[in-house]
Amino acid sequence: MIARLPPIPAWSAALIATLVGFGGTIALVVQAMRHLGASTDQTASAVTALCLGIAVGGAALSFRLRIPVVLAWSTPGAALLAAAPAGLSWPVAVGAFLSAAAMMVAAGAIPAFARAAERIPTGIAAAMLAGVLLPFCLQLFRLAAVDPLLVGLLLAVFIVARRRLPLYAMLLALAAGMALTLLRGDISALPPGDTLGSLSAIVPAFDVRVILSLGLPLFLVTLVSQNLPGLAVLRSAGYEPPARPLVLGSGLAWLVTAPFGAHGVNLAAITAAICTNAEAHPDRDKRWTVGVIYAGFYLLLALIAPMAVRLFLALPTNVIAALTGLALIPALLGAVETMLGDETTREPAILTFLAAGSGLTLFGLGSAFWGLAVGFVALAILRR
Repeated sequence: MIARLPPIPAWSAALIATLVGFGGTIALVVQAMRHLGASTDQTASAVTALCLGIAVGGAALSFRLRIPVVLAWSTPGAALLAAAPAGLSWPVAVGAFLSAAAMMVAAGAIPAFARAAERIPTGIAAAMLAGVLLPFCLQLFRLAAVDPLLVGLLLAVFIVARRRLPLYAMLLALAAGMALTLLRGDISALPPGDTLGSLSAIVPAFDVRVILSLGLPLFLVTLVSQNLPGLAVLRSAGYEPPARPLVLGSGLAWLVTAPFGAHGVNLAAITAAICTNAEAHPDRDKRWTVGVIYAGFYLLLALIAPMAVRLFLALPTNVIAALTGLALIPALLGAVETMLGDETTREPAILTFLAAGSGLTLFGLGSAFWGLAVGFVALAILRR
């Protein structure tokens, strides 16, 4: 008997989720890698590794668990990296990626570690994330003094699209920004580098201060703002996702790809909602095939990842900064809502938000660490 192919809606849902996940935030990922000192080839390797981790990990989990497991890279994590103190070397950054990935694997494999992670107040973690995201969103409006046409166009397209076509808002804004750049002739020559997917392994360097100020916040923000919402999306679709295997599986995909520059492989939330609803596949028991199709599209993206990286590196820095700020507005909105949702942690969360958004660097530790430290201390004092 010939196996029937999944219906057309399954393919279209997977394709839309891929375009939204990749196209909406690739500019931020490229900016974060370059900020951490990655070369063009190393940035291409990082994006290739991310796509491979999403593809292989998602396909394996979907096939094994028979549920549509949709993985993604950590968008909040990329914002955290782009806000890290300047001057880090790429091997030290890769060491922080590996450390955060190891923490995620431990959260999935060790029950005691998982229980400790679950006890972290979501309001504090969300406040740290909101503080990290705020400077990027503010920079969007600061750029209006330099290029009012660019910012006005992007905002207009984004606002109208969020009302009419919310799923495609960021893609339409990206297309508008690219079109304006081409019309102006502002795009530079593509930097030299590979065209097809390539991997470049880095010997990591482990720095305790970087692990505390970058690796630990990266783990927390990925767990709280990516993996936990991803589990909630699967539950809302009528599934009973086993939390530990999913966290462990995505963590292992991250751990394997981290030496090549992957900053975070985790459960998706928004794109997962596209692939897990009834419109993606009418048969809930066969909807896991949408996760496999989605993984196949990311495998194709892995083949052309270096070309995409080179294209974004050819864009003016103002365009990249504006697109980054715009892409993070929905994430900032969600973080602020979570930060203020629990009245018992609201004051410590505000202190965390202010400290994390201040850009403070003290004793070699960045503002994300100090935001968490201030929030935990304030919470402990209030509870006593």
